[in-house]
This record gives sequence, C-alpha cells and structure tokens, in this order.
Amino acid sequence: MASTSSRTLRLLSLLQNHRFWIGTELADRLDVSLRTLRRDIDRLRDLGYPVRSDRGVGGGYQLAPGASLPPLVLDDDEAVALAVGLLSSAHTSITDIAETSVRALAKVIQVMPQRLRRRVEALRAVTVSADTPWAAQGTDSEQLVTVAQACRDDERVTFDYTAADGERTSRRVEPHQLVSLGRRWYLVGYDLDRCDWRSFRFDRMTRVDSTRDRFRRRDLPGGDAAEFVEAGIRGRHAVKVVAELAAPAERVRRAVGRWVEVTGVEADRCRVEIDADSMDWAVIAVGMSGEPVISASPPEYADRLRDWANRLEV
Repeated sequence: MASTSSRTLRLLSLLQNHRFWIGTELADRLDVSLRTLRRDIDRLRDLGYPVRSDRGVGGGYQLAPGASLPPLVLDDDEAVALAVGLLSSAHTSITDIAETSVRALAKVIQVMPQRLRRRVEALRAVTVSADTPWAAQGTDSEQLVTVAQACRDDERVTFDYTAADGERTSRRVEPHQLVSLGRRWYLVGYDLDRCDWRSFRFDRMTRVDSTRDRFRRRDLPGGDAAEFVEAGIRGRHAVKVVAELAAPAERVRRAVGRWVEVTGVEADRCRVEIDADSMDWAVIAVGMSGEPVISASPPEYADRLRDWANRLEV
C-alpha cells in the first residue's frame, strides 16, 4: 500500500479528473478498503477540499465547488489570472496547447467559487487578442468548458446545431473528444438520433447543456479524433490545390498550421496541399506563410494568386 501522503495526492488527482466516483470503484483504484478511503476523504476535507459524498446504493464521491479555493499555491487573483490565461490559450494555433488548455480550465472552473467565476467572465468579455483577433469569434468559452467536462465524465449533451446549408436541428450526443483545428473548435461524438459518429463546429452550436446522463464510452472508428475531423472536412471541400514554396517545410508548417499539408521537397523548398471551400481561401492560406511561391496548380489557382498579388501590390 502506498504511503498516506502519496495516496492522498493520488485520490485528489482521481477526483479532479472524473466528476463522480462510485465508492467501491475509487477504493479499487487506490487498492484500499472502503474504511481507509473514508479516512482519506476526511483528510482531504481537513485540507480544505470540498469533497461531496452520496450514501446508499451507487453512492460515491465528487469534488464540488466550494466557498473558497482549496489551499493550493494560488490566491484569488492568481486563480483568476490562470483561468483567463487558459481561456486565451484555448484559441492558440500551437499544436495540442489549445485542447490541453481547455482540459485544465475545466479542472480550475470545477472548484472555483462563483465570485471568482464572475471575475473571469468579466475579464474575458472585455479582452481581445491582438495577435489573432478572429480566433475567438463564434466560440463560447462556457460551452467549451461544459462539453470538456461532459467528455471527461462520459455524460450526454444536448444542443441546437446549424448546418452549413442553414438547416437547424436539435442534437443528442455522447461526446467523445474536443478537437482544435484551423482556429476552430470541433466536438467529435456519437449522434444518438442518427446512430452514427459526427463532428460538430462549435460556432454552429447553441444552447449547449449537459444532461448528467452517463453512458458507456464507444470506440471511435480509426481511434483518432483529429483525423476524423480532418477527413470530414476534406470530404466537404470543393477546392483542392497545390503550391510549391521557397522555404523550409518546418517554417511553413509553423506558419499555416495543421489544416494545410506541408511536405519537404528540398532543404529550402516545400510542397503545400490545401483542401478549401473556395479558391480565395486557398490564396489566403498560402499568403499567411509569408513565403515566395515557385509554382501552383491547377492553372486557375495560379491565376488567382497572380490576381491577388497584383491587387495588393503597393
């Protein structure tokens, strides 16, 4: 059996990573008896962590919002700064940072007192990113947290959804994972009414709510949520273009993100393949790299690049 201090930290980690634990399951994970588990729970409460318990059949434990923050190394101002920072980084284009930020934000919000949540929301409402002012448009941070927690806790969600053709529908979904791709957020989940896997753009979702109904997690076809979203996007795009740039592949990849496929040709040349909704967006994608274009195809794409270059010439 692990020492009392290490076991207590392990218990706290489990409570933070899952909304509700049945007592017997939690004891099994810690390899302790129910009596020892109750003592460890009391120890966390003595340290200031608000652990709620439900008695009876199916009873268990969960980490609840408290009147004050648990005695971590954060004071109120630091907790607010942390939450706002996580909200900002949730819109970054750096690989994996956005999704990790949302998971961390869900943990912080779970134990944050209501007065601090109001301060976070007030700061978020009046803060705009100068680096990527378009990134935050259409993404509701409260919805992100709601769905992130539902993914973590295997709880069904409901929401209204507006499709690309304007059709509005109500959806019941078993959420699987959040994906940040091309400065947009997507939810990958199992659509209960359509009996199939779907990806949903967050800027088209409204009235998002967790039902608190638990479900047994299904296996996603292919196993990779990001690849699932990318495959769906490629299937819907009407324009496929290729360009060769006079720049190393890694530099171009950092500039344009994972929504453009970049492969190296030589040390100082690379090939860019783009699936887009329109020719103009494919032009913008290459333009964002800031690198010289050596060649482009099909011919109409090359013509569009020249047209944009001539119009923007000063």
